[in-house]
Amino acid sequence: MDFEIPDKIKAITEMIDEFVDKELIPMEREFLGKDFRAMLPALQEKRDTVKKMELWAPNHPKEYGGMGLNLVEHAFVSEALGRTPIGHYVFGCQAPDAGNIEILHLHGTQEQKEKYLRPLVEGRIRSCFSMTEVEMPGSNPVMMETTAIKDGADYVINGQKWYSSSSDGAEFAIVMAVTNPDAPTYLQASMIIVPCSTPGFNQVRNIPVMGEAGTDYTGHGEILYQNCRVPQKNLLGGEGHGFVIAQERLGPGRIHHCMRWIGICNRCFDLMCSRASKRAISPDGKTLATRQIIQAWISECAANIQAARLMILNTAWKMEKYGNKAARQDVSMIKFFTANVMQDVIDKALQVHGGLGMTDDIIIPFFYRHERAARIYDGADEVHKVSLARRILREYEGREIR
Repeated sequence: MDFEIPDKIKAITEMIDEFVDKELIPMEREFLGKDFRAMLPALQEKRDTVKKMELWAPNHPKEYGGMGLNLVEHAFVSEALGRTPIGHYVFGCQAPDAGNIEILHLHGTQEQKEKYLRPLVEGRIRSCFSMTEVEMPGSNPVMMETTAIKDGADYVINGQKWYSSSSDGAEFAIVMAVTNPDAPTYLQASMIIVPCSTPGFNQVRNIPVMGEAGTDYTGHGEILYQNCRVPQKNLLGGEGHGFVIAQERLGPGRIHHCMRWIGICNRCFDLMCSRASKRAISPDGKTLATRQIIQAWISECAANIQAARLMILNTAWKMEKYGNKAARQDVSMIKFFTANVMQDVIDKALQVHGGLGMTDDIIIPFFYRHERAARIYDGADEVHKVSLARRILREYEGREIR
């Protein structure tokens, strides 16, 4: 791959870096102390400014109001935005909307695109993705109890979902449900668009995560679908194609997460180095050994961040050039590798800050609480490792290595 960063992307990321530093990072104290819904008016002002700067929706289709950046270009943008937890939201490229936009663009009917995709890209509405179930392992999307049964011209949906992130205040959900129970395993489920105002769509709660139950965009909804009736025209893509569409969504979705995680790594690394450079050395020299340990951590973190970053860019390049299927092994690799690098960097940054690192006076504890799940969602570490190893070993079957 070509490691030269295009001038256009350099200019875009420089503008984003400046905006994040001057406009968003100063809002983090309020973000940490306020209900997210209370921040919406101030965040909307920032979103309006981003639109005026023509930096809105960087990775979304131009015909619907986005910038149309490809995966490699968006990697640099996402890295810059990931330095603050409100970056992607303010620039209109936040999950789960980003993934929903992708599959609506690929599989939606023209009516669905005008009703859901266009206002979603424009930032006038939000959405959620409702797949993970309470009693089923999220690591295996073919295991599902939620059903969508045909009744006349409708589907009637019943089931329980959780971690439907951002469902609080969303306009619609894309729901994964079993429509063809007698079909082969990978053709049983479908994706269906369900407006959140539909009778039978019942948000039970925003799930508390590490002691916090977010609201609005920051919530993680538990939803009961109880005889939730929607027209069959709300089917997204072909019936029974839910698993295939999910794989199309999860591949780019995983790489989007990894791009964002590098931004988090960079922010925590900068804070760690700034703190380390200011630590006083006691007159008797007792802190010298501690300082040397921290210096070793800084070196290790710098190397691991760089390794993860280059792996992600290579994967993005391969997906752009050869397609998602050709990069399956790479996606699995960067998913567990980057998640672990990020967790290590956050933990070491917190440790270097001592008592301050445990307080919400700085952003590190927020990352510590909310990004531990990176090793679980979109495929747990152990699942990606086993899957990757199996694919690698298949390449050696029947080969004689000397």
